[in-house]
Amino acid sequence: MPRRGLLIVLSSPSGAGKSTLSSRLRAWDPTIAFSVSATTRSPRDGEVDGADYHFTTEAAFKKLVADGGMLEHAHVFGNFYGSPRAPVEAAIGQGCDILFDIDWQGAQQIKNSALRDHVLSIFVLPPSISELHRRLIERGQDSTDVIDKRMQKSWDEISHWDGYDYVLINDDLDATEDRLKTIVSAERLRRSQQPDLVDHVRKLQTEFEEEEGT
Repeated sequence: MPRRGLLIVLSSPSGAGKSTLSSRLRAWDPTIAFSVSATTRSPRDGEVDGADYHFTTEAAFKKLVADGGMLEHAHVFGNFYGSPRAPVEAAIGQGCDILFDIDWQGAQQIKNSALRDHVLSIFVLPPSISELHRRLIERGQDSTDVIDKRMQKSWDEISHWDGYDYVLINDDLDATEDRLKTIVSAERLRRSQQPDLVDHVRKLQTEFEEEEGT
């Protein structure tokens, strides 16, 4: 039976494992696509319009927001970023799942959008603050100052855990991956994701009435 796609929203503080889990989820099912954000900033070297971002002007971006064409948007360091509604709507209508790697504010906007019935939101927690700090240091991507800023921001992000459908404590990456895949598999069977379900039940009712009449 055909199904609608899910808007899979995955959020966490930096270092909790969100990026790794996103990659593993897409390796498990390559049909899951990342949402390509729109932005008003200029392309960086090597970035491709439509693949890395949808690059646009501030005027065009603001018009899209005003017309209800953005699922979520934010103003970050002087530039606008957002998730265009039209391509996501088309994808889920074709049964494709779209993965959003966004913060709690973006997640809240998507959950309040016109596509709210098809949203699956998941928050990833670290097992402890000390472990979160250790992971940020060990991945070796940031300076000490940046790590301190990420740690200061982490509690603000964690404090919004209760706005999500599911919360996973990432104390074991393989086990957390298994739980994530179980959630996605179950949510794909949600009634709102099965557009032909009502017709099927009506067909069963007709067949039942015909059997009763014979």
